[in-house]
Amino acid sequence: MLSLVKELWAFLRVRKKWWLAPILIIMALFGSLIVFTHGSALAPFVYTIF
Repeated sequence: MLSLVKELWAFLRVRKKWWLAPILIIMALFGSLIVFTHGSALAPFVYTIF
């Protein structure tokens, strides 16, 4: 997992694709939101976002 993050960081830095960073951060936040609310009472409300 750590090597994937390091490789992605190297890609963004070398190719100057800084506009991808906010997209990846938002995707990671939404993914963690889904994982952490999977078994809770908030799950139906989270899934309506998508």
